[in-house]
Amino acid sequence: MTPPMTYARYLALDDLLACQHPQSELDDEMLFIIIHQTKELWLKQIIREMHLAKAQVQADALVPAYKALARVSRIQAVMTLSWDILSTMTPSDYSRFRHVLGPSSGFQSDQFRTVEYLLGLKDGSFLKYQDDRPQAQAAMRAALETPSIWDDAIAAAARAGLPIPAEVLNRDVSQPYVANPAVEAAFLTVYRQPDRYWELYQLAEKLVDLDDAMASWRHKHVVTVERVIGGKRGTGGTAGVSYLQATLAKRAFPELWSLRTEL
Repeated sequence: MTPPMTYARYLALDDLLACQHPQSELDDEMLFIIIHQTKELWLKQIIREMHLAKAQVQADALVPAYKALARVSRIQAVMTLSWDILSTMTPSDYSRFRHVLGPSSGFQSDQFRTVEYLLGLKDGSFLKYQDDRPQAQAAMRAALETPSIWDDAIAAAARAGLPIPAEVLNRDVSQPYVANPAVEAAFLTVYRQPDRYWELYQLAEKLVDLDDAMASWRHKHVVTVERVIGGKRGTGGTAGVSYLQATLAKRAFPELWSLRTEL
């Protein structure tokens, strides 16, 4: 007879709570692990929501897609707030166990890169960090070679009758997206006539929410890392704060930002 479902069994708590394997006895290392594991769980949910939203946009079900996209931006906000918890760890605290991380780094997170790919920030150079994890690498590659949510939104605009160039619709989606004046002009029409293009208008604003939240996450990441390690190089061979600062200007949906100047 199957035993009745319990809270612990439903959530696989014994497995979940056994996933922390600190390499030292320091309390701060456990915090470091739990913060990053929690982020990876939220990234898993973001990827699920992004796939759902993409399928809905591709089917021109734009209104239902708002829910998944709104959920992603709320998750992003929670992830950003978690940096405040990590910042309770002082530089002295971190330096006591930093050596046990070896060459590992959040830079290597396959799920974070998958989210970037789904948003449209394509860079295949990150695939090599998953050579020892074929399944994770395959998921990354699939996201790299699939149209992003921005590609989907642009295609939806074309189906709505807006003039989108063929070279944009038929571009190599595994390559980084390059802003196009015609795409900006098309969405400028959407913003100037929101009543006529209400669903596209709201979709665009939901996408701006994601870009905004990602920028906030990156900024808080920079501040937290600078607070904890200053200007030292990051683990995994990254340049640390200077590398993170270089990512602050990234925008997944560039025309949705540039068109605001023209309104």
